[in-house]
Amino acid sequence: MEQTGNIIAVMPAQSGVSQRTGNQWMSQEYVLEVPGQYPRKMVFRIFGEDRIKQFNLHQGEQNVTVQFDIDAHEYNGRWFNEVRAYNVIRPYVGQQQAAPAPQPAANPFPPQQPDQQDGKDDLPF
Repeated sequence: MEQTGNIIAVMPAQSGVSQRTGNQWMSQEYVLEVPGQYPRKMVFRIFGEDRIKQFNLHQGEQNVTVQFDIDAHEYNGRWFNEVRAYNVIRPYVGQQQAAPAPQPAANPFPPQQPDQQDGKDDLPF
């Protein structure tokens, strides 16, 4: 799934060591506001220090498209949804395209026509 909107909040990064594997982990949550008549907000998480650095999201960024998966997990008899982003697409903000080369101006003088009718022209003088 994906949503496009504005990043309105960036939560502090969380990190720790996995009890199961002993590896370091890091995650960070962000709030995306989807514009409309009734704006909607969505909290999503990016997992992994490399992805957090790769996406480099900041509060105030606009028109960001977040591609994500939704999953649920149980904790102490309660269920919680988790929205985990796997890709972030920013609008293309590249170099401005070069202006097209100017077209040569139309010749204000039409090409000379060959004489018609025995070298006589239509001029009154």
